[in-house]
Amino acid sequence: MALTVTASLLAGPAASAAAPPCDTRPIQTALKALAKVGAGIAVTVKSPRCGVWNGGVGLADRRTGRKVTGDEHSRIGSDTKTWTATVVLQLVGEGRISLDETVDHYLPGLIRTRLYDGRKITVRQLLQHTSGLPDYLDAPFWDDEEAHRWDHIEPLQTVQQALTLPRPDRTASGFAYANTNYNLAGLIVTKVTGRGIGTEITQRIIERLGLRETSWPGDQTTIPKPDLRGYVKKRGTLVDMTEWNTSEADASGELISTGADATAFWTALLTGKLLAPAQLADMKQTILDDYGKDYGLGVEGYRPAPGLVAWGHSGSMASGHKFRNAVTDDGQRAVTLLIGTDTFDSDDVDSIIGDLIRDLR
Repeated sequence: MALTVTASLLAGPAASAAAPPCDTRPIQTALKALAKVGAGIAVTVKSPRCGVWNGGVGLADRRTGRKVTGDEHSRIGSDTKTWTATVVLQLVGEGRISLDETVDHYLPGLIRTRLYDGRKITVRQLLQHTSGLPDYLDAPFWDDEEAHRWDHIEPLQTVQQALTLPRPDRTASGFAYANTNYNLAGLIVTKVTGRGIGTEITQRIIERLGLRETSWPGDQTTIPKPDLRGYVKKRGTLVDMTEWNTSEADASGELISTGADATAFWTALLTGKLLAPAQLADMKQTILDDYGKDYGLGVEGYRPAPGLVAWGHSGSMASGHKFRNAVTDDGQRAVTLLIGTDTFDSDDVDSIIGDLIRDLR
């Protein structure tokens, strides 16, 4: 796998004769390790000494041989949940949504079945996956995801699919990860604001932060150029599945972005530029998820080294696109990976990210 590195400084600290130099060795070590993963991976790294760096390993397009350079657009999947949670918490700060109000208060009668009752599910539970609702992707409709590759599907339809399913298994903390929760949260945002969650994310986050490479695709099946192609293994062969109508993912996973834009969002979030202190504190209140790791309101908590706390949210799409990131609690150090295949060892990649975020300065 070819190794391509673009060591471009996008934004760095002010020049100073006394400032410590940028040590790129941790970045180079990580890139060499990522090159062995066997995938096209766009890499963005941020640190106080080095600013923001873009790089890449492998091929962005296996057909043409185009190498990854680090500025590719990709589907970020469930990292979208953090953006959705941010909008919900902004509305909480504005007094328009209450975390401890019920779903039924905002969407009367929508969740009323023998197994599920919106009068007993709160907004907080949606954001923390403790609602007890099942994942709509477990419905028989999705047994062959590719059969619906070009379909426009409304988020309400996904919620209705989930309501036909049995109760999911839950951890002792009540956690059961379900994309349904976030599509419901998106519907609440629409009810409260009169605008779709995509519009709210665009106006409240994308435009506010000047994220020109981030977009809500709707029914658009292509990814802006330069794109990171997505590959899925079928009968032993990697097949390009990049083009996909992801409307069903909605508030749970629809966004397209770049490593630099995603890093800018996470940095702004953790440095208090998007949420008031009370709402950011709410977001960071965690429980144990089904992997025994921390999960807050739309954020995954990591502890890559003793005394080091980091946040992020992984993402995965049927198109083969994957997303991994980690940002230190103070927002000063960040690692973001856009991965162009669903065939890699997640533990290996997570270990590489952990080592890099630990060693960055």
